[in-house]
Amino acid sequence: MAIHILGIRHHGPGSARNVKNFLASVKPDIVLVEGPPEADPILQWVGHPDLRPPVAILCYRPDAPQHSVFYPFAEFSPEWQAILYAQTQPIPVRFMDLPIGQQFALEEEERARRQPPASDDTKQDPEQVPQQLTQLEAPENLAPETSPIEMALAEHTHSRPTIAALAKAAGFDNDEKWWEHMFENRMADEPVFDAVSEAMQALREDHQIEDRLEKCREAWMRRCIRQAEREMFQNIAVICGAWHVPALSNMPSKKEDDETLKNLPKVKTDTTWIPWTYQRLSFASGYGAGISSPGWYDHIWRHPEDNGIRWMAKVAGLFRDQLMDTSVAHVMEAVRLANALASLRHLPRAGLEELNEATLSVLCNGEEILLDLIRRKLIVSDRIGETPAEIPKPPLQMDLEKLQKKLRLPATADYKDYVFDLRKDTDLERSILLHRLQLLDIHWGQQQATAGKGTFKEQWRLQWDPGFSIDIIEKGSYGNTIEEAGNAFVIKKAEGSTSLKEVTTLLAGALPAELSRAIDALISRVDNLAAAGTDILQLMETLPELVNVSRYGNVRKTDADLVVGIIDSMTTRICISLPSAATAIDDEAASRLRTLVTALNEALSLLQQGSLTLQWQQALQVISSSANTAPLLAGYSTRLLVDRRLLAGAELVKVFHYAMSTAAAPAASAAWLEGFLTGAGSLLLVDEELYGVVNTWVNGLEKDIFTEVLPLLRRSFSHYSPPERRRLGEKARTGASSPVATIAEAGFDPVKARIGIPVVLQLLGLPALMTEKDTHILNKGDNE
Repeated sequence: MAIHILGIRHHGPGSARNVKNFLASVKPDIVLVEGPPEADPILQWVGHPDLRPPVAILCYRPDAPQHSVFYPFAEFSPEWQAILYAQTQPIPVRFMDLPIGQQFALEEEERARRQPPASDDTKQDPEQVPQQLTQLEAPENLAPETSPIEMALAEHTHSRPTIAALAKAAGFDNDEKWWEHMFENRMADEPVFDAVSEAMQALREDHQIEDRLEKCREAWMRRCIRQAEREMFQNIAVICGAWHVPALSNMPSKKEDDETLKNLPKVKTDTTWIPWTYQRLSFASGYGAGISSPGWYDHIWRHPEDNGIRWMAKVAGLFRDQLMDTSVAHVMEAVRLANALASLRHLPRAGLEELNEATLSVLCNGEEILLDLIRRKLIVSDRIGETPAEIPKPPLQMDLEKLQKKLRLPATADYKDYVFDLRKDTDLERSILLHRLQLLDIHWGQQQATAGKGTFKEQWRLQWDPGFSIDIIEKGSYGNTIEEAGNAFVIKKAEGSTSLKEVTTLLAGALPAELSRAIDALISRVDNLAAAGTDILQLMETLPELVNVSRYGNVRKTDADLVVGIIDSMTTRICISLPSAATAIDDEAASRLRTLVTALNEALSLLQQGSLTLQWQQALQVISSSANTAPLLAGYSTRLLVDRRLLAGAELVKVFHYAMSTAAAPAASAAWLEGFLTGAGSLLLVDEELYGVVNTWVNGLEKDIFTEVLPLLRRSFSHYSPPERRRLGEKARTGASSPVATIAEAGFDPVKARIGIPVVLQLLGLPALMTEKDTHILNKGDNE
């Protein structure tokens, strides 16, 4: 009986090649691979033409999908090649790691042990505590983005001696480079697995494993090997992480392992295949067993004999796609330089580091930003795997994949931009799908800013992340289709929320998603919360969003008329309560209220409903004229009345001088002036009447009073941009007039003005449409 322990590095093309060659030479009758035994039934899919790496086995708890683990495979992963070999022979292949259900249960025990007991006051409903995403993503590594408790569970990984010690002993300052040249670039048929075993044995000599999870995993692996022996397999191949080789080669007694595995807890789990990406195989994604260059590893897996020419040809092709001038001479010179660097460093062949340095010098002309493009597109790559449609999947995921295919929105690892014209049926359906996914917290698409608001155009940037599979499984409990799940999920969130703003935000999202059941429930919820709410600030925060909802709904051909009644009611309550809310408040509260007043003023101007506009104007007049109003708000309300042409001429000058009189406290005058001039930098440049009021008041100040209020003026103008301040200074220096004369005072002649209208229209390229009255006036002007 022969047992072959092959220590490998996850996702290494050299290790994968060595495993493939070794298995072909020894011809085992069973293959044991480090991985979750629960996934044994889905190994039958390996070798299927539609299962194309990179892919991953997803193991999750059906009752808590966010508690999950990924086992990713690339084509150059040694485990993948081992499984593929077994499937093509065919011989039995099994996973031999500790079952993931028991690993989850051990994690829960460890979590409970580390957490202090909660008092009655701090206890939470388990359903309200968010599940942490456990991404082992490799049989022996936890990703850095896991929770602190799960990170503590991974201490055994980080406390191990690493290959950095071996790299340093060999004279390398980078363990990745050492491994690449020692194993990934090695072409000779040498006993590399014996060398790996000896190296790991040396690293583990002075290292005692104390972690329970680590002990249980290695004990279970040994149990699987013994089980294969009992089944009379004579030639057993074991593929595992290099670190475990000594523990599987020098087995303790069966009794010791049985004692270690005695009474282990267990939870229910499920498994499936999902597409993976090279980006998620990289260190940059936070993957604990990641590699720095999956795209490069894929290249040397497919072209092991390449001396740099093929790689440089890829680089040249990438640059030419970017419309950059790259010649064959550039490629040849870069390859020569890379090989020369390898010779100077006493290396058998040029590796990625040498090729990158040559590329930077010859093709990039020293521009690091171009090398960043190569790293993203070639060294890491945006490749994404595929899984067969026949693989059992949750109904919600199947519905999403059907919609992706129908709407021609493929899931890609690299981002892709789309511009939707909502007047087209397909684009409208695409937009609806992406909005529904946003509400389900599946952020496949990010909506980008577009010119204008409430138009028929939307811009989205889509980028698929394999982690979305977890979110899809989790949301599957709300329904079997995206629409059904979206309605149920939004309704549940609305029922559990007491925040008017939060429910309004949900309503704003549900309208473009066209979730009819959720919209009805949200409108009812908003109405109830608004009727019961007494917080004027919360009503003011919510109203602009509702105004956008009513307008946006009409653009999307969605009936949002039900929202208008709520807007009317809320506006009336705000206009009644706002004057009293603006009195007896400090500067910070006044500043916050000014921001809300600005948003509300813009929203009501956008809505253009006469009755609501009248109520708002009356509220502004009360705030402006009240002596008890916070000066900042009084000044700002006065400005808004000026903007609406409700306050002008002598009356405006009177209000201005009263607010800025020497009898008022300097701080109050400063606050009033700051409010009056809020956002008026450009306005003062074009509105001669407003500029004239300010200019006349400043010119009328006596010297002593001017010196006293100068700091207040500087404070008021400090918020303007430098160009605005410069232009205002030039306007003051050249001498602008006081309030401009009225149309009548200027001697404006409407008859002569009408004569120029056809000429102006012709200059603008517009048809000169004239009424009979216009023609009569023009003829009258000609006769005169």
